[in-house]
Amino acid sequence: MENVARPWPALWSLVIGFFMILIDTTIVSVANPSIMEGLGTDINAVIWVTSAYLLAYAVPLLITGRLGDRFGPKKLYLAGLVVFTLASLWCGLAGDIQTLILARVLQGFGAAIMTPQTMAVITRIFPPDRRGAAMGLWGATAGLATLVGPILGGVLVDSLGWEWIFFINVPVGIVGFILAWRFVPSLSTHQHKFDIPGVLLSAVGLFLLVFGIQEGETYNWGNIAGPISVWGLIIAGIVVLAAFILWQQFNKGEPLLPLDLFRDRNFSLANIGITTVGFTVTAFALPLIFYYQMVRGMTPTESALMMVPMALISGGLAPVVGKVIDRVNPKYIAAGGLVMMAVALFWNSALMRPDTPILLFLLPSAVLGFANAGIWAPLSSTATRNLPPRQAGAGSGVYNTTRQIGAVLGSAAVAVLIQARLAAELPAPGPGADGTALTGRLPEALHEGFSTAMGQSILLPACVILIGAAVALFFAKPQAANTWSGPSVAAAAEAGSATRLG
Repeated sequence: MENVARPWPALWSLVIGFFMILIDTTIVSVANPSIMEGLGTDINAVIWVTSAYLLAYAVPLLITGRLGDRFGPKKLYLAGLVVFTLASLWCGLAGDIQTLILARVLQGFGAAIMTPQTMAVITRIFPPDRRGAAMGLWGATAGLATLVGPILGGVLVDSLGWEWIFFINVPVGIVGFILAWRFVPSLSTHQHKFDIPGVLLSAVGLFLLVFGIQEGETYNWGNIAGPISVWGLIIAGIVVLAAFILWQQFNKGEPLLPLDLFRDRNFSLANIGITTVGFTVTAFALPLIFYYQMVRGMTPTESALMMVPMALISGGLAPVVGKVIDRVNPKYIAAGGLVMMAVALFWNSALMRPDTPILLFLLPSAVLGFANAGIWAPLSSTATRNLPPRQAGAGSGVYNTTRQIGAVLGSAAVAVLIQARLAAELPAPGPGADGTALTGRLPEALHEGFSTAMGQSILLPACVILIGAAVALFFAKPQAANTWSGPSVAAAAEAGSATRLG
């Protein structure tokens, strides 16, 4: 049954699960020291608590997006939510680090099943000329999660213990399941033949590439085991993905990735844009948080509170921007937001000195809020506007995959740059200069060099986001949505009385 007349309750139901996924990508970083202590493990093992989740999240996105087209986004979303919620319970109950890592793999897989379905449903139940408002809510959710994740993590770890950053997902997941079951329509499916060679090539290629980039710093960009090296994995991943693209080109059946998606100029450019956003959002936080905690002596919760202006402004303005982009060319808003993000990061870099009044950092944080509000909805709306219903899942899978790869690249690149700048700015035995873990507040004599290194490191994401701004200027003007006829004629016919009752 499909209730095509009530898209907003459906969207709000999906936002709950999407919010939970986004929080889980940031909340664990706050709990890492407590996890190390509670499970009696070392920093190399606890890093895998995050790495395993990100790998299991990023690799299947192309496939799970296509599964949504085949079996229906509602069924896939609900299945993913069950997997994610049960895995969260398993994470909280884990008694050793190996069990926690396995549970995080399952949790990441659940997130990968859910994520493409949220955008696919928006694409199919909102007309293109009213989709901006829906994407605005989607963007507000992303902005708010950047604040809530670290703060909620700090509060839960300090008051109840690290296990509760996972237990909190259980009641939220149950509520999200009930609401999605009730309000998300059962959209019509499309008979797809599964491209098994494409599935295998994409999964292997993405795994090798993402693992190599993500773990490069851990292995000092050298050998992992025997003849296997970081760069060998990265190159092998690129080669396998090239083979995947060739197979998609020459596959006479139905390819996993319809390459004609990229014939749409805006879809291709929006994917480049969201890659730079994923890179920047992941990369800029690390040097900034290190500066707040190690130079300015802030607690994890206090450093997260410095993001309050960004989250509040972004969350408040994103729905407004969503409505505006339905009436104006979104490229100007997207380009403006991306430029503002670069301005805020250059501003942060200039302020990162030991004696800067700490309240001054709230100003670039506010600019980041305006920037975030102008980025997420215009990019996602531009990417999905021209997608036909039968390719909504595939397009959403591609879009989310490129965002995740951008995030992995950003995390790896900024880690390398931070280490290089610390080696240049601090005395040889200084903390972090030799790649050792950074913990606790630094001696005052090291504040100047450390601040300089962090300020230089944040310039990398600032420059990358400018590339995204340049790309956005080439978006084509949106065409009038004259051919959109709702989620699908077949689905509307199947809905029958449900449509009339809605």
